[in-house]
Amino acid sequence: MITNDILANALLAADTAEGKKGERVVVLDMRDVTLIADYFVIVSATNVIQVQTIADAVDEALQARGLERINQVGRARAHWVLLDYGGLVVHVFTEEERQYYNLERLWGDAVVVDRAALKAGRQ
Repeated sequence: MITNDILANALLAADTAEGKKGERVVVLDMRDVTLIADYFVIVSATNVIQVQTIADAVDEALQARGLERINQVGRARAHWVLLDYGGLVVHVFTEEERQYYNLERLWGDAVVVDRAALKAGRQ
């Protein structure tokens, strides 16, 4: 899969999360920072039920696009659900967990994708 497809999938994941009332949705370009993934999508939810709802919706949207999930972690506890699609990793947190792990600081060298500019460019 080429990087543009991975970015398109990351944007779909972000939009899907927002559609389920996900908050502070961020897409990080990880290509120059790590080999773990090309993109991270980070989302906050107000409670564990919403974490599960967002994770399910994102997974359904990406699988409908033909993406196979490699791994899923944290579903049982649902304070932080990680969905791994290889080049794309989606993190859905309760706000408390997001603040505690602070992935944006941990991966501070990653570029934040300007989703609004990309959307404007598509129209």
